[in-house]
Amino acid sequence: MSNPVDDRESRFVALYQATCGDLVRFVQRRAPEAQVEDVVEEAFLVAWRRLEDVPRQASDARAWMFGIVRKTILNNQRGTRRQQALAVRLAEATTTWSPDDADLVARQVDLRRAWKQLSAVQQEALALVVIDDLSARQAAAVLGVTPVVFRLRLSRARHALRAHLGHHAAPAATTAGLTERHTS
Repeated sequence: MSNPVDDRESRFVALYQATCGDLVRFVQRRAPEAQVEDVVEEAFLVAWRRLEDVPRQASDARAWMFGIVRKTILNNQRGTRRQQALAVRLAEATTTWSPDDADLVARQVDLRRAWKQLSAVQQEALALVVIDDLSARQAAAVLGVTPVVFRLRLSRARHALRAHLGHHAAPAATTAGLTERHTS
């Protein structure tokens, strides 16, 4: 009697062996070299999760995997565009300070440097509450996570931003835009 787990694993291994090389070449033609491995890995993760949806015929399965890879590339491109747009919005939001005030200009430069050191997840969490003016519940819904998970991300992002700015405690200027309504 065959074991369903072994059958599942065998089917996945066969899919991997039959399509991996083709998928790598497909991604190399469409995405930056640094993303190739990640895109292919993500596609196989999708295939593992949705193995029941993978067509049984080898040629159809191969085409199905190309579709998964294509969608993964498009999602990555959208994410990159979102990050670029977010960086532009941050720059626009911080340029409202008066250039006559040397202290404010210095803080703006420091904020931009610190922002670039944050991870994409940290930038997104902060931007959703500070720039987009969403509550933690609303931001969590945007990201498809629970409010508790989002509040944890936001807390870590605030901590990381303070650390990159060289602050050990939350200064009033840094947290002024992060009112209680954003975290409740």
